Amino acid sequence: MDALFITFEGVEGAGKTTLARWLSERLRQEGIPNWLTYEPWEPRLREVLLEHSDLRREEELLLFLADRAIHTRHIRVALAEGKTVICDRYADSTLVYQGYARGLDIDWVRQMNQFATGGLQPVRTYLLDVPVEIGLTRQRERNRIGAEEIAFHERVRAGFLAEAQREPQRFLVLDGTRPLPDLRELVWADVSRLRSSSVSVPSQNGACAESSSGKGAV
Repeated sequence: MDALFITFEGVEGAGKTTLARWLSERLRQEGIPNWLTYEPWEPRLREVLLEHSDLRREEELLLFLADRAIHTRHIRVALAEGKTVICDRYADSTLVYQGYARGLDIDWVRQMNQFATGGLQPVRTYLLDVPVEIGLTRQRERNRIGAEEIAFHERVRAGFLAEAQREPQRFLVLDGTRPLPDLRELVWADVSRLRSSSVSVPSQNGACAESSSGKGAV
């Protein structure tokens, strides 16, 4: 197994970006080609989504989906080139933030995600789970979403955990309060298993074979 599509998810300040960057560098040291990316991805859409405070929830959703449709096209190219793709946030964030937290119909948001991605799913999603208060205190700067009330972020956390229960074969829930070296060890051990297993890279039509069995929080 060469190329994998891996995502990192979690509440604000959970440690997603730190671990995603570390994994990219570790793969590079091992001689494994990879692309570290993030969402929102398209620069103009990212600025609007993270800084403009007057967006309605429907507008916010459609902008995230437009960004994802553009981004997914580039993810497919990287995978086709044999690169492992590591993405800091992906479709699960939209489902949780705009569905569970903003109150839009979850099944409808799920369908819209499917449309925007063409069915492309990661083979592994690492969910960094931390109490909301801890995550928010870790942030040095907050965008407009990070500045939402505590109850909003609690709904986000609950949504992520609900999705992890719904798809245990894809999610690996990690206790984000554990020391960083422990988290790195857990992620690397799992990535190594994925690379040596029969898991398939998502195909160009969006199909994706199952990865190794999911686990509870570790």
